[in-house]
Amino acid sequence: MHLILDPPPSSLLVDPADPSRKQAYNSIFNADPNPPRLIGNFPLLPLRTKTRGPAYTLPIPSPPLPASESPDPDSESYDILDEVLAVFRANTFFRNFEIQGAADRLLVYGIWFVSDCLTKIKPTASVREATKDVMNLALDLNFAIPGDPGWPLNQMYEPPRDRQDAELLRQYLSQVRQELATRLLARVYEDGGDGRPSKWWLSFTKRKFMGKSL
Repeated sequence: MHLILDPPPSSLLVDPADPSRKQAYNSIFNADPNPPRLIGNFPLLPLRTKTRGPAYTLPIPSPPLPASESPDPDSESYDILDEVLAVFRANTFFRNFEIQGAADRLLVYGIWFVSDCLTKIKPTASVREATKDVMNLALDLNFAIPGDPGWPLNQMYEPPRDRQDAELLRQYLSQVRQELATRLLARVYEDGGDGRPSKWWLSFTKRKFMGKSL
């Protein structure tokens, strides 16, 4: 599916780290030879997490990595949330995105959620204050899922077929949100000698991937 929303100026189609780049990054997990379970057309991909939920759990890297770092993409521990954080800043400059596989739908959701988390972090917030605000968002179960009126771009997502699938998807997304929030906070406060959030991460607070938000 190729979805274009309000064709943007050409300047918005350029990755600032690579001015020659003309399109957003798609997920490498689209090419996974082991197709994930789908609810509608939303994938329940494996996660590297200690948060309880329905996701198949990937192994922790050995030796363990700092919370602010991801394994190499060819590692068995590398997951879609590592990828979300890796491409977030580049992809937020784009208002169009081509869905090339099921994993892209989770990539899009993850980018939207990271954007929401960043809006909760004040420039002067301590790590304790930011953790409270971001985790409150991650733990809030009152969020939309595909098919709900509040879900952005429902034309890209199929709704769950029944209530049981809807509940499973909600549990999975709750797991995604908690794990992604934890990893994001570790990166935003990685350098924090003064205990303040990274200005570089917060500079993306007002950018909205595809012009949308959760």
